[in-house]
Amino acid sequence: MKTVQQIANDIIAREGGYVNDPDDLGGATNFGVTIGTLRRLGIDNDGDGRVTSADVRILTRAQASDIFVEHYFSGPRIDELPPVLHASVFDMYVNAGSNAVRILQRLLVDMGQSIVVDGQIGPQTIEACVIAHSLAPHHLADAFGIARRNYYYALADRRPKSRKYAKRRDGGKGGWITRAEEFISPRYHLTEAEHAARVASWE
Repeated sequence: MKTVQQIANDIIAREGGYVNDPDDLGGATNFGVTIGTLRRLGIDNDGDGRVTSADVRILTRAQASDIFVEHYFSGPRIDELPPVLHASVFDMYVNAGSNAVRILQRLLVDMGQSIVVDGQIGPQTIEACVIAHSLAPHHLADAFGIARRNYYYALADRRPKSRKYAKRRDGGKGGWITRAEEFISPRYHLTEAEHAARVASWE
């Protein structure tokens, strides 16, 4: 099992360096840390009294790692979930914030747990995860990964500008889908034909 620091480093590697894509609702981003996060945390890297894209651009990997561990792992209480969920839920929280928790909570409800879907990890969600893991120890991580993949497809259904993240120009799986499938057992990966069928309506 990887340490939280190793997971954070993996996330940074997936996220890459500085980008400011107008189609990305997060705005300027570096190593997966958005300008919104820097503003929320008051991180003024260049010391000019304002948090701008320039502060995002000069963010270091070490800063990004510290931010992720403190504010995207320990802060939301992902560290209190069964370890089998740590990597995928942490990665998704960096990518989609509290939606990662909502996806998990909806999955738990589908598995028969009675909890509120509120995007917050509290005692009920933690207990529900422990129960779900005890009932399906070899399937919970895959189930979350599949639910995450479905979330990305549904998001792209609703927002055409986001489809480039789920489907490459050549029609293959986009970054969102391949990222979700990194946390899913190969036997549950979609074939290229299945992916093509899923995104056929986007033409």
